[in-house]
Amino acid sequence: MAASSEPSTLRRFAPRIGLMIAALLALAWMQRPDGRLHVFFPALKGDVALVQTPAGRHLLIDGGGDPDALVTALGRRLPFWRRELTLMIVTSTDGQRLPGQVAVLERYRAQRALAPPVAASHATFDAWRQALASSATPLHTLRAGQRLEIDGVALRVLDCNNQGALLRLDYGATSVVFAHSATPDMLERQEARRAALLVYPWQHDPHAPLIESLRPAAIVYSDGYQARYAPQQTYHERAIGGARLYHERVDGDIEWVSDGRRAWIRTSAKTEP
Repeated sequence: MAASSEPSTLRRFAPRIGLMIAALLALAWMQRPDGRLHVFFPALKGDVALVQTPAGRHLLIDGGGDPDALVTALGRRLPFWRRELTLMIVTSTDGQRLPGQVAVLERYRAQRALAPPVAASHATFDAWRQALASSATPLHTLRAGQRLEIDGVALRVLDCNNQGALLRLDYGATSVVFAHSATPDMLERQEARRAALLVYPWQHDPHAPLIESLRPAAIVYSDGYQARYAPQQTYHERAIGGARLYHERVDGDIEWVSDGRRAWIRTSAKTEP
């Protein structure tokens, strides 16, 4: 009797198994790389950006201050089978950028990690460094002039010290400058060629030599940098050179996409060229 019941059981569950396999294949198809560069800014506390290269590799820049929200966001963005990040970068080892990365390292392995020179260690940084050591992830120090290339995307460290870093991503004719942890002296002394997108702290005055030289088409304002007083400026006053402005508190999740020739921005509500 037991043997004769097995075919009946298999026939009963076969349609469900088939549907599950079809759903997984459809999900894998939707999550395949599309040959474009994606920079995703999830709407969560602190600063974090997830970069997807044209070939589908992932770089995590900072981690925000809400570990659970970041893990959830990565679970939605990364293919369900992916449990490895090509690179993790911390631009400043403070509470607005590091806690999320500690939580991510409990679920994902990083091939390598970069961090600025640390003047004084603290518990969260020690936990982050221990998580890297547990997964045998090499940790290197960010330094001005560094250059990495991944899938045709060039990552450059324009400036760095123990308080923050200034990064640039170039892909074809498009680029992103991450100045969200740049110190005021970096913003004053740096000049750079034009960038399509600038990531900049809301609590810094955008009228700085760096921003004027970049002439960004769009600016994503971040809230990870904390100051006693933010500049009292309207959106119009912050739109240097007529740049389109975005902030996660206003636009929700923000995604910048580039095919190497042109770039556009998607938010939770809309897509803009």
